[in-house]
Amino acid sequence: MASYKQLTAQLEKLHKEVAAAREKEVAQAIADIKQKVAEYDLTAEELGFTSQSKPARKAATASVAKYRNPKTGETWSGRGRSPAWLAGKNRERFLIDL
Repeated sequence: MASYKQLTAQLEKLHKEVAAAREKEVAQAIADIKQKVAEYDLTAEELGFTSQSKPARKAATASVAKYRNPKTGETWSGRGRSPAWLAGKNRERFLIDL
């Protein structure tokens, strides 16, 4: 049975071989693709790299804190599930003056 050091050396060698094989195959695939693009005069739009069908996503907006726990300073925006420190209590007492 091979020792731990021998196995790790074999593993490292295999990792290097995998990386080299991938690099070679990717280079060949890129060359093939470039040749086909030139041969058929393809555009990025024809290949689906630019699409107007997808609607633009709105950027997430940060919520402003509306409630504050005076003991810990923890805040809550009023969105989503209410925190445990606010459960069963009058929320008006915890409102932050804006």
